[in-house]
Order: sequence, then structure tokens, then C-alpha cells
Amino acid sequence: MDQLKAMRTFVRVIDEGSFAAAARALDLAPAVVTRLVAHLEELLGARLLNRTTRSIALTDVGEKYLDRVRQILAEVDEAHASVAKATGELRGVLHLASPLPFVQHQLAPLLPEFRQRYPHVELDIEVITPTGVPSEDADVTLLLEGHTPISGDFVVRRLARAEVVLCATPDYLRRHRPPKHPQDLAEHDILVPNLAMTPREWVFRRQNAGADEAAQEQHALTPRLGAIGSNSTDALFAAALAGMGIFGALSFTVDRALRQGLLQRVLHDWQLGAYTLYLGLPSRKYMPSRTRVFCDFLLEKFGGTQHDPWLAAL
Repeated sequence: MDQLKAMRTFVRVIDEGSFAAAARALDLAPAVVTRLVAHLEELLGARLLNRTTRSIALTDVGEKYLDRVRQILAEVDEAHASVAKATGELRGVLHLASPLPFVQHQLAPLLPEFRQRYPHVELDIEVITPTGVPSEDADVTLLLEGHTPISGDFVVRRLARAEVVLCATPDYLRRHRPPKHPQDLAEHDILVPNLAMTPREWVFRRQNAGADEAAQEQHALTPRLGAIGSNSTDALFAAALAGMGIFGALSFTVDRALRQGLLQRVLHDWQLGAYTLYLGLPSRKYMPSRTRVFCDFLLEKFGGTQHDPWLAAL
């Protein structure tokens, strides 16, 4: 028996949730997957999984074994990557977890360049809701820190700062009086995603010219949501492009539309808030070289500072 193959198969069964799904992912016959796991249990002299007709579950021994196997496989992959690095090539699959807006508006346009630099590194992208905790199954998770600080047993690298901006189509602003003060938003339909990290009360701040920080003007309000509500930023982005209201989003979602004139900012002299983007990495001793170069690539593109590179480019 190929013990390493059996270990990888065992991990894939857990990650996929079933023997059948693991067989499809590994392009193996279901009987082969079942046999590999059974041989592994026979070799260990212990049951790793409790099986029913509808589900599988780790035994106590299996849960402990799984954690150790993941570490071993990571070290094996790192050993392979170190050899590939010595010969000038990086290989393998990098698992990324990220909110869809960042993938669609920022990452996807950069993928051809990353592919050209590292042609043998494959990206497996999992779309997730914005979060402050890394995905357990991902090598890298894009994290957003806003009103609640990020904390936990993992490693983070700051990627950039993204400010909250308000914008609408030129046609919408011709049909409706553009807001000059936050209180004017009461006359407009507001398109903002219904997410746990979205504050219900908005606090606007404006620094008056020549005034010290203590004299900063503030205005708080609860926005009047539009006729369209959604937990999808991209659904509301499409509604905004159709002239359905004023869109509230992070700068990396709308920077291209603003540069192209499809949307125009409103209340740009007021600050509504900002989120810090981090690259979240599992807390483990060895980081595969492909993970390291991917993180370095994103840091090269977006700066890695407490600075909004998307608004700066406008």
C-alpha cells in the first residue's frame, strides 16, 4: 500500500465530506478510496471513521490522527517545494479563501501575471462571506477587520486599507439631487449589503480646514435602505449600475467603475469608515514556498501598508 497516498485520501474524505465526493475529487473509483482508508485503519490497528449509510464522522483517534497527518503532508509538500525551488520551479495547488468582490474586482485581473511568473502553481479559490477568521481548509484567507479587531491563533500579514465609499451612476445623480451633507441621504435609496460586519448606524466624520482633531465634525444616521436588499455586494453593485440608488461599498469593489465614469462618488469629503485587509495564514511551522510567493505577489500589488491603494489610484 502507498501509505502517503492513503493518508492523502483519508484527509480528502474528511475535507469533501464523503467517500464518493473524495473519489470524484481524486479521480478514483469509490471502491479504491474505501480500500485505501480501510488499509490505513488496518495498518494503524484503529478505526479512524465511524460510517453510516448517510454520513461519516471522525473517531477520537481519527481526529487526533487527522491533525498530525495534515502537518506531515504539509511538511512533505514543503520538502517537494524546496526541491522545485532549487530547480527554479514552484509547483502544487494553493488554496485561497476570499470574499467574491475581491476575487472578481481585484484578484482575477492579476491572475494572468501570477500564472506567467509561476506557471506550475494552481489556484483553488473558495468564495466565502467576509470574515475575521481564516478558513481551516485554506492556505491563505483574505480577512477583513472593521469594527471588531481580529484575534486568534493564526498569522496575519497586512495587505491594504479599504475605505467605505458612496457612489451612484451619473444618470441617478441627474434624476435625484446629489447629497451635500450626510443628512441628505434620507432622500435617497441606499444599497448596502446585509452582512454581519455592516454597521446599522453610520458615523460620518469630516475634518474642517484649519481645525484640530477635537473639532472634527461628526454626523450619525441610520441609512434608509432601498427597494433592493441583499447579502451580496455584487448583486447590489449591479443594481447601482442600473441606477437604483446610492451604493455603499469598499473601495476595491468600485475603483474601476469610478475610473471609467460608470459611477461617481458622493460625500467624498466625509469619511464613513475603513476596513483593513489581511492575509490570514494557518499557524503552522512550515509555510509552502508557493504560499509565500503568492502572499509576496499580493503585497507587491497592494502595498502592505495602512493605506488605501484604490482611492489613491483615482
